[in-house]
Amino acid sequence: MAEQREGGCACGAVRYRLAGEPFDTGWCHCRTCQRVSGAPAMAFSSVKAEDFRFVQGEDEVRSFASSEFGRREYCGRCGSPLTIRVDFQPETVDFPVATLDEPDAVAPGFHIFRASKLAWFETADALPRHERFRPETRGLEGTEPPH
Repeated sequence: MAEQREGGCACGAVRYRLAGEPFDTGWCHCRTCQRVSGAPAMAFSSVKAEDFRFVQGEDEVRSFASSEFGRREYCGRCGSPLTIRVDFQPETVDFPVATLDEPDAVAPGFHIFRASKLAWFETADALPRHERFRPETRGLEGTEPPH
């Protein structure tokens, strides 16, 4: 069994636990991630849907449709982003790596939506870069990504 990781929002009202190992960790430069995080890019990771569980403050969790194919959940008290759930991958939940108690343990392996990258922001890593979704992203048929 994988090590259980925990995380939560900035104010401490909402806590979550991951029962499985995160995968597909990367940087997203899309405008939605920029607006939600208030940063030039958001590091996110995925976990199997059954391995993500709110363990405190689930009644504080709010959500909104962030695109025509996905929803984002956040803490209703402090606004911290908590999850990204996309229709074309219902078997997974994405979450912002920085919300983990130990974010150093889950390092990004790629960049997506570089077409939306802010002109004044550049990363110094040598990770693979993709203008939109990665070519191997599952379930994208007929899905128009956010701009």
